[in-house]
Amino acid sequence: MALNPQYEAIGKAFTQQYYALFDDAAQRPQLVALYNAEQSLMTFEGQQMQGSAKIMEKISSLTFQKIAHLITAVDCQPTFDGGILVNVLGQLKTDEDPPQSFTQVFVLKPANDSFFIQHDMFRLVIHNVAA
Repeated sequence: MALNPQYEAIGKAFTQQYYALFDDAAQRPQLVALYNAEQSLMTFEGQQMQGSAKIMEKISSLTFQKIAHLITAVDCQPTFDGGILVNVLGQLKTDEDPPQSFTQVFVLKPANDSFFIQHDMFRLVIHNVAA
């Protein structure tokens, strides 16, 4: 499979869709459709899970009432299997807490005429340098 020439547009459109769903509590359960039942992997703050059911269980367990992602940058690269690597940098605001910087990396894998999230890695940008 060749490099996808539309990787930039697809990656940025995916990013908008993902965070629009995530930030709306009523639509958040629809994120399950973006993951694969067996082949999706997520690392959330160092905790790993596999499959859409476990990933949605993790997302559902987060304790905030409201959340907003403010995206600073989205960098995309095509992968050699027709997929797309997406790196997101931004800030998120939960409830009344101060904004927190975060980074999230996705690998979108082609499936039929669409894509699913094969890899999802999320980290808050917290620098704890105390030894």
